Amino acid sequence: MKIVRTFLTLGLASVMLQSPIASLDVMASDDVASNPLLQPSSLPYGAPDFSKIKPTDYLPAIEAAIKMQREAINQIVANKKKPTFENTILAYEQSGVVLDRVTNIFYGLVSADKTPEIAETQKKVTPMLTELGNEITFNKALFQRIKTVYDKQYKKLKGEDKKLLEETYKDFVRSGALLSDEKMNRMKEINLRIAELQQQWGDLLPSATNNSVVWVNSKEELAGLSEADIAQCKKDAESRGSKTPYCIVIINTTQQPILASLDNRQLRKRVYEASIHRSDGTRSFNTFPIVVEIARLRAEKAQLMGHPNYASFSLDNTMAKTPDNVYAFLRQLIGEYTPKADAETKAIEEFARKTEGADFTLQPYDRFYYSAKMKNATFNISDDEVKPYFNVDSVLINGVFYAANRAYGLSFKERSDIPTYHPDMKVYEVIDKDGSTLALFYHDYFRRPTKRGGAWMSSFAKQSRERQQIPLIYNVCNNAKAPEGQPSLLTWDEVTTLFHEFGHALHGILSNCHYNALSGTAVARDFVELPSQFNESFATIPEVFDHFARHYQTGAPMPADLKERMLKSINFHSAYALGENLAATCADLAWHMLSVDEIPTADKAADFETKSLQQIGLLNPQIPPRYGTSYFNHVWGGGYAAGYYSYLWTEVLAVNVAEVFAKRGALKPETGMDFRNKVLSRGNTGDLMQMFSDFTGMKSPDASGLLRARGM
Repeated sequence: MKIVRTFLTLGLASVMLQSPIASLDVMASDDVASNPLLQPSSLPYGAPDFSKIKPTDYLPAIEAAIKMQREAINQIVANKKKPTFENTILAYEQSGVVLDRVTNIFYGLVSADKTPEIAETQKKVTPMLTELGNEITFNKALFQRIKTVYDKQYKKLKGEDKKLLEETYKDFVRSGALLSDEKMNRMKEINLRIAELQQQWGDLLPSATNNSVVWVNSKEELAGLSEADIAQCKKDAESRGSKTPYCIVIINTTQQPILASLDNRQLRKRVYEASIHRSDGTRSFNTFPIVVEIARLRAEKAQLMGHPNYASFSLDNTMAKTPDNVYAFLRQLIGEYTPKADAETKAIEEFARKTEGADFTLQPYDRFYYSAKMKNATFNISDDEVKPYFNVDSVLINGVFYAANRAYGLSFKERSDIPTYHPDMKVYEVIDKDGSTLALFYHDYFRRPTKRGGAWMSSFAKQSRERQQIPLIYNVCNNAKAPEGQPSLLTWDEVTTLFHEFGHALHGILSNCHYNALSGTAVARDFVELPSQFNESFATIPEVFDHFARHYQTGAPMPADLKERMLKSINFHSAYALGENLAATCADLAWHMLSVDEIPTADKAADFETKSLQQIGLLNPQIPPRYGTSYFNHVWGGGYAAGYYSYLWTEVLAVNVAEVFAKRGALKPETGMDFRNKVLSRGNTGDLMQMFSDFTGMKSPDASGLLRARGM
């Protein structure tokens, strides 16, 4: 999973997401003035009114909000009074309310329901927003006021005021505010070009993935799939024009879960090949030219900022601090993981040879299939046996929500009166134990062609006491929606994804910060995954598991024997999951350790990935990267450049937190409230390592439990 920053700026993310309080006088027409995106919502808690918002409303609303942003900045700069926290930093924090509101809604649809109209608008607004970001970042008069306040008032301020000043100043510096005029101009060009390229990526990759569906002529070819899965393949084919009676949709990761069930080896190969070649140029799509240009521009950006490479520049603002620290962490894991992975591969191949013959050679498209059969032989269990107990509605209400109630005292009330952007969406009011409303929570769980792959959390509005705004949080997934009249059943991986994404949601829902810029998930990348990865641990707590794992027809709990076998099987062959993550992480870092002159050409990009994995000891055809370079959206389309390591880094933190919960009582309200008060509610208002230490009592994270927690 990942969090989506609703507007992917290029070095000034937290700055640009502070939108403007300004007069509507700047708006030129009645049409603009009546635009529902520019008016405070009349719905409860300021929820966006999707029943009134039309696709044609976004462009004029963003244009008007940009004008308001400019006016607000000009007012700050024109102020003749000496710079103070109130007239400069606080005014700047307040300068973006309208643009924030509009872009949060718009970019939510860009990711989750990107219709042709939305895509066309995105092409127009991306350069506008990037230019505005450049104007703000390189506004010398504005920065001089901010610097004056920082130099003269920083030591005098306390609490969130001090932290807001610190983060504002550092954001400007990291974005290039201290550069010479010549370097500033080049940085502006880089920012604009990267924004254009990321928009191209955002258009090309979903198209490539949708185009890579594997068409299947007969039901017989789908042997091994359940009737429900076959029905899903039929439904997917119908929704894509029925080129053949059935099709298999490619998801965002390299390996495709459906390979665990397909008996037809040739079809397995077709599915795997479609996945790994979706966007590398062997078909009609090629993202490598975008990849290498983004990599080169990032390297140049780092060079302008005085760093040898982009990884050095990016990591300077994280818990890890340096590439050396990250590599030391990764090499320790690689050393411990490699022999376990080799043994796992050997065991699967030997198992397959029992039925396929002594000369059978395991291929990557075979691994999930024979691993699943071996798992079934070992534990007498399969996904088809357990999926009837994982109805998506029960997992959410009786699992995810139930755990949040037991740990944090939250309750959830469905709000059918609040409009959504798609009929599949639902909205819940989140109520605290004292009866007060904390947030609105939206979920959008089912895949469709207009939604990009993966799962994520973001917000239509972040929590802020200063703005008098409760959080409006959403989770998005890509689960298959069952045909009408049938239940939507999940695999165990999809169950844990729901818990994971809701952990991010809780980070936003339970935020209790004064300033929008510091609230919720506005933390370093290698801390932001802590709440989500920790929240996965609730799924296996017996009381929680028994509450949601109920048969979709009878409501009966999962039988004790099946439950025992399933839970024992969770970490079966877990080396694969760790290995694909390590490979993706190291590929990401390798690209961002390059200087400008070292970036390969597009036709050599695949070779570079291969060479980089070979050098670090992770070139393993049996365990390819979770995301290949040509479809690594976290890195080229999102905010995880040189940062994909954070999933493993924060998993260590999450394991440490889970151990504390287990020791104190995982579902005891006192334990949950302590974590809520010391971590979840605090956003970026303090030192992140100190927050971790305040709750765990540990001076530093302990990585020794990571492989143990993965069953290795």
